[in-house]
Amino acid sequence: MDFGRWSYVAILVFVFLGSIWLEVFLRSRVLRRPKRVLFTIFPVLFPFLLWDAYAIGQGHWYFDESRILGVYLPADIPFDEFLFFIVIPLASILTLEAVRSVKGSKSRRWLVGDETT
Repeated sequence: MDFGRWSYVAILVFVFLGSIWLEVFLRSRVLRRPKRVLFTIFPVLFPFLLWDAYAIGQGHWYFDESRILGVYLPADIPFDEFLFFIVIPLASILTLEAVRSVKGSKSRRWLVGDETT
């Protein structure tokens, strides 16, 4: 199946759908804490976007024009790539929190960051 210009976005949708169900069925409650999600994703978003901009500018890597939407952010970063830096960390967080929710009661789960028992 050829998705053409939507190929990169299709992969991101597949990744998102592969992990969003964890929120619903395992009640990981990640999306109910949007501030926490933003504080987790944004600190890594900007350094990786800078790294991407540098690598693109230096010709270290490029994106297949026939597989991306063709919408560019400053520094020639494809919009699809920007979405990558949001979707992949979100999928990782959803997966981690789903595993934590399956581990049992709050007292038996491992604590992270600002959480208390």
